[in-house]
Amino acid sequence: MRWNKKFQAARWRAPRCLGICLGFAVFVFAPALAQDVTVSPIYKKHYSMGTVFEIVVYDFTPERASDAIQKVFAEIDRLDKVMSNYQPDSDLSRLNRSAHFHPTPVPDDLYQVIQQSLNYSELSRGEFDVSVGPLANRWKAVGRGEPVPTPAEVDNLRRCVGYHMIELLPPDQIEFRSPCLEIDLGAIGKGYGVDRAVAVLRSFGIERALINAGGSSLYGMGAPPGQAGWLVHLKDPSGRRDPRVLLRENSVSTSEQTPASLLVQKSFGHIIDPITGEPLQTTLAVSALAETATASDGLSTTLFLLGPTKGKELVQKLPKVAAVWVSPEGQVEAASTGPEVFVTGTNATGR
Repeated sequence: MRWNKKFQAARWRAPRCLGICLGFAVFVFAPALAQDVTVSPIYKKHYSMGTVFEIVVYDFTPERASDAIQKVFAEIDRLDKVMSNYQPDSDLSRLNRSAHFHPTPVPDDLYQVIQQSLNYSELSRGEFDVSVGPLANRWKAVGRGEPVPTPAEVDNLRRCVGYHMIELLPPDQIEFRSPCLEIDLGAIGKGYGVDRAVAVLRSFGIERALINAGGSSLYGMGAPPGQAGWLVHLKDPSGRRDPRVLLRENSVSTSEQTPASLLVQKSFGHIIDPITGEPLQTTLAVSALAETATASDGLSTTLFLLGPTKGKELVQKLPKVAAVWVSPEGQVEAASTGPEVFVTGTNATGR
């Protein structure tokens, strides 16, 4: 998922969907929590990490909820200074400049998110790779008007990429076993930010909230008053299958390729295949459910790169996850080891 621009992976909107989505949840999931339906939601939004974070909280103490949300936004801003590759003074930018054959101390947050990223690299055998930075930067330059890289240039950049050249040195150092490797956390960083937001809200005693990072990663804490969970409509390129999930103490993230630009003669997607060294060519959208937003964020990109056939095989190896791929023609592929995905026009829940 992109770090620098917002894209609408889910059609959740705080004012509109609170009525529509929760009404759907009442009909389908028959909740039994009607005693506190008079609690009003507290809704705030904030721009950070190159996207808009939206939070809605149900709490009997509005002042506490507002204070908690402001602390969340401060935490997200702090993480942006840790993980951004757009800010030259961020901890990630410093790591990318200094870790080549040199152990470099990093903050705990950066160490943790890179460690979790390497797990998805292992699971996907390199299809997901946060060391794709050199290739990603080159294709971003194409979007700014520079010429498309030649096959020879792509091959040279591919030699800079390889998660196995990232060495974690506990408890807080990282070293690159490559002279040109760079890490790009755009495929997992926002999910980590959502998880930190959840932790901050819990520290205030908040039990019911929905955190939305740019429409691409969401986490549902508890459930709204009188409901069984938070209903989220997922990305549907076909416009007629309406995949949806009910979040309750879990997360959903969506990945899709950047649509072609009307302003650039040749535009390419932001998700780079580290195997080919080129932007992935697909029109599918994939959404992944997991128990944390870091997991759903990393998993959605991994499954997007793997495609439905290999992706479904991976899902079956992981506990309490689910995924759904939707094509512009309305074809649906799904897999699950627990969570349900509901799709209009089919009785399958993806299990």
